[in-house]
Amino acid sequence: MKTRLFVMMFLEFFIWGAWLPLIFGYLPSLGFTPGQQSWILNAFPIASIIGMFFSNQFADRHFAAERFLAFSHLVGGVAILGLAFTTSFWPFMILMSIHCLLYVPTISITNSIAFANMKDAQEEFGIVRMGGTIGWIFAAWPFTFILVDWQKVEKANPQGFVAWLGEVLGSGLTGEALQSATKWTYVVAGVASIVLAAYSMTLPHTPPKKSTSSEGGQSLAWVEALSLLKHPFVMILWIVAFIDSFVHNCYFNWTGTFLTSDAVKIPGNWVMPVMSIGQIAEILTMFILGMTLKKLGWRATMIIGVLGHALRFAVYAFMPQKELIIVVQIVHGICYAFFFATVYIFVDEYFPKDVRTSAQGLFNVMILGVGALAANSLCPYLMQEVYTKDGVTDYRGLFLVPMGAAIVASLAMALFFHPPKKEAGASGPVVTGH
Repeated sequence: MKTRLFVMMFLEFFIWGAWLPLIFGYLPSLGFTPGQQSWILNAFPIASIIGMFFSNQFADRHFAAERFLAFSHLVGGVAILGLAFTTSFWPFMILMSIHCLLYVPTISITNSIAFANMKDAQEEFGIVRMGGTIGWIFAAWPFTFILVDWQKVEKANPQGFVAWLGEVLGSGLTGEALQSATKWTYVVAGVASIVLAAYSMTLPHTPPKKSTSSEGGQSLAWVEALSLLKHPFVMILWIVAFIDSFVHNCYFNWTGTFLTSDAVKIPGNWVMPVMSIGQIAEILTMFILGMTLKKLGWRATMIIGVLGHALRFAVYAFMPQKELIIVVQIVHGICYAFFFATVYIFVDEYFPKDVRTSAQGLFNVMILGVGALAANSLCPYLMQEVYTKDGVTDYRGLFLVPMGAAIVASLAMALFFHPPKKEAGASGPVVTGH
């Protein structure tokens, strides 16, 4: 069962990892204005917010999870496949919106399917979720060979496999050629989504969970999920999730450009592999997540995850040497596992069974929605208008913004996040929405 769930997670995050890292440089190459770029980039976070109130509600109470997953990835896969052949704004915007509206809820759905078929979430979820990490990595590394200037390789005429491989790895596409070839990321993502649609129908049947009078009788699962915010420790976690998401998305908005800048000088075809180092580190972190939670507890584990962002941006700001920048990517995996993955496990343990999918959607509103929306709206302005003058970007000042935000979030967790302890042998939720 863990292997089947592992493959599900692999395909789920392979799709996202295939197109996200390079879209920030691809959209300007299509001639889209900064405003149009923001609309396209914000399709994902807007879909996260909409999904909380509609898609997750339907998934929670009306559809078998594996069937919802299959439908979403079939239609969403066709939509993102179409992006490879679209260069006009409105068709691009519509197709991206369709994909995001259908893809975002599946992040919660895959978690729900996994939790419904695991015996011990704290012990097993880290391993199962690791499939998503490996999927993201697998989506990145093939492009080291796809985004290559093959004419340059042929002209060099290297002799022997080692010499040929070295020439290929060192001949990444640049400029317009690199941007044009980026369309293949949408082809890869679309094919993977269609494959997952078919695979979903082989997953264990996970029926919808109907509300009962004993669970409060709420006709809308998200209403009950929102009511859980009356508990102070849930509210503070929700707020910190917003800040951490903002910081997390600052990383995606700026890192690709930073890596290829004169300050770091990493070749274009190596941007995705370098950024995937964080996911490689996440694999190891996921292995120890269950043990870490039992030894350190929820609060300490999450604080470490948030502070990881501060460390990474501190290195970006004060020690921008190529080798250090590459090494510090390791922290990204720790940030994800120790905060975001831990939040999902926390929700599964503390929230009523009837609304767990919607409760996860509640946090996805911040993690994938509002936080990302704020970053995608603010980051281009900060980089291009505030911290760039006469064509020169003040990366130190720029990176101090998310570094400071991460420190504030970690202090908030330390001071105000105090979840009640579960009694020994208790199996039900600690809090209720009614």
